[in-house]
Amino acid sequence: MNDLLTPPSADIDPMAADMQRVDEVIRLRLASDVALINQISHYIVSAGGKRIRPRLVLLVAQALGFVGPERHELAATVEFIHTATLLHDDVVDESSLRRGQQTANALFGNAASVLVGDFLYSRAFQMMVGVNRMRVLEVLADATNVIAEGEVLQLMNMHDPDLAVDDYLRVIRYKTAKLFEASARLGAVLANAPREVEEACADCGRALGTAFQLVDDLLDYEGDTHALGKNVGDDLREGKPTLPLLVAMARSSEADRQLIRQAIEHGELDRLQDIIAIVRQTGALQATRQAARDEADAAAKALSALPDSAARQALLNLCARSVERSS
Repeated sequence: MNDLLTPPSADIDPMAADMQRVDEVIRLRLASDVALINQISHYIVSAGGKRIRPRLVLLVAQALGFVGPERHELAATVEFIHTATLLHDDVVDESSLRRGQQTANALFGNAASVLVGDFLYSRAFQMMVGVNRMRVLEVLADATNVIAEGEVLQLMNMHDPDLAVDDYLRVIRYKTAKLFEASARLGAVLANAPREVEEACADCGRALGTAFQLVDDLLDYEGDTHALGKNVGDDLREGKPTLPLLVAMARSSEADRQLIRQAIEHGELDRLQDIIAIVRQTGALQATRQAARDEADAAAKALSALPDSAARQALLNLCARSVERSS
């Protein structure tokens, strides 16, 4: 299955021109007098990605009737924040593969990756200041702070097989869903939408981001390295007790439960195939995907606050497709 979230070709994608403009802003704002910053930044951003967060900004703004140039600037801003988190994540997780190619830390080293991530964060704040709207600053300052808290929470939860599902979901809400939430909220802020509409857009983004991460977590046990663009089993190697493992432990025999516990505690991949088999046999993948569907349904329901339009329909399609993907 092709990635259903990848923007379709320009002849059928109504957002193609807007997304092209966002890419132009990204290239313009990446410019630095420091050669290594240019090299690493362009390596990361040009690697591709689904650009879901920028698309959320644009679609919500369009659905609410805002078509000013600020939407492109803020769409690029959230992509910079996202890219900065990826750079830092890959260093913390010691990842070597992302989007089918070497991570920046694997290619350029940890120190350079962290510092360029800092550059992208600070450039993002320059861009949001340029929009000259205090509410925009409030939304993105809050989001970046919560994302950092999520990173620390995830670090604290590493190698803990007794992690509660609610605590696992809290990390997702902070670390991943918060930027989705902020992206959707920004579209409403730009349109000067009533507060209740802004909150509904934020609810949609939060639920969509949660669904997206749940699917990411199940794909670590369902997909393959080529399709995923990352190494299968990376989550287990890092000692991450994600929902597929938590469900599998709750449903499996004592022996299988102990096998999974030990793998989480020690980040062991020696019996990865056995663990994948347990996850599949217990229905943990189906349970995780159903949890993602529930979140996607909640995201779609929140969109009832928006007037009917092609942009609203595109948002509904995004919610539906976020769950049915293989990479």
